Amino acid sequence: MALPTRRRSRQVLVGRIRIGGDAPVVVQSMTNTDTADVDATVRQVTELARAGSELVRVTVNTVEAAAAVPHVREALDRSGIDVPLVGDFHFNGHKLLREHPACADALAKLRINPGNVGRGAKRDTQFADMIEVACRYEKPVRIGVNWGSLDQDLLTRLMDENSARAEPWDAMDVVREAIVVSALESAARAIELGLPADRIILSAKVSGVQDLISIYRNLAARCDFPLHLGLTEAGMGSKGIVASSAAMGVLLQDGIGDTIRVSLTPEPNGDRTREVIVAQELLQTMGFRAFTPLVVACPGCGRTTSTYFQELASRIQTHLRERMHHWRGEYVGVESLSVAVMGCVVNGPGESKHANIGISLPGTGERPVAPVYEDGEKTVTLKGDRIAEEFTELLEQYVARKYPRLAGAP
Repeated sequence: MALPTRRRSRQVLVGRIRIGGDAPVVVQSMTNTDTADVDATVRQVTELARAGSELVRVTVNTVEAAAAVPHVREALDRSGIDVPLVGDFHFNGHKLLREHPACADALAKLRINPGNVGRGAKRDTQFADMIEVACRYEKPVRIGVNWGSLDQDLLTRLMDENSARAEPWDAMDVVREAIVVSALESAARAIELGLPADRIILSAKVSGVQDLISIYRNLAARCDFPLHLGLTEAGMGSKGIVASSAAMGVLLQDGIGDTIRVSLTPEPNGDRTREVIVAQELLQTMGFRAFTPLVVACPGCGRTTSTYFQELASRIQTHLRERMHHWRGEYVGVESLSVAVMGCVVNGPGESKHANIGISLPGTGERPVAPVYEDGEKTVTLKGDRIAEEFTELLEQYVARKYPRLAGAP
């Protein structure tokens, strides 16, 4: 099945990462450490990068955070972690960038929120200061509008214009228009100040699914800048995953979106890399990119009263993610591997035949054997207490046999 035609946009280079144009959709994440804590920030950036985040944003909100950024970059480089860092600036970004040039130099991109760069006359001056730094250090900029910090002067202006219409818009329509106008006018101003158009990325984040879809469709129709997608304040757990996937899935299917972030609220002491995995799985299940082999597994029913197949599916999925870090440097194309772990004879053999390698475990009352299929053909039947270990061994053998080794791989 053909994928939807991607919206044509300019291409922006962020460090070594291409965004927009014909480049694949990029996965981004953000740390939640105090950036001034170099060790903690380096540790989390490393975790996010190894999970597959291709850009990592860090908060730069204090003098200490700005001073720490070069040390974070240096520590990452020493460890061989070359993921580009994006600096997130609000309120005092103009001052921090001016007083800490090493911070600007260490970052691969600046994120500026036009609603938080100052009010009145200060807004223009402080925005100009930040763009001047971006020009001096040849850094791309994401102009990131957020309806939680929308430029109130702009909103007031548009509300006044709306009240003069013969048929005024609904107030929320004006808010959505203000978000788009803020992004477009800020981009135009940045270009006037000397920032090349091919160093600008736009985002327009809200927390409502239908609002996000409407705003990005509008924004995409009115510019050719690359667009960063994200449902802001998406929430925790399944709510955040479902809302983000629903909103971004529709836009991606429309061909809109060049980089994405799934803004999940982690559980207390939860794993920050969850948002990276969800973003990858969203892109992979929609067919846009392949990151890591995924497991097809049945949901279970009265035929599968044993939990064994659930345990095996979880074990195999974990194994694949852990091994992918090594496989990526050894084999070509292994990220597209499909694996099936099925629980009974109804759909088990058929689904296993559709996968590259699959196993059909016995359901309740079935013979205690588990046929394994490779590329549609039954190859072996497993039984006994070591089915999990034996299937994992077969999986490793399949990868080594079927995927070409990278030149220079150990």
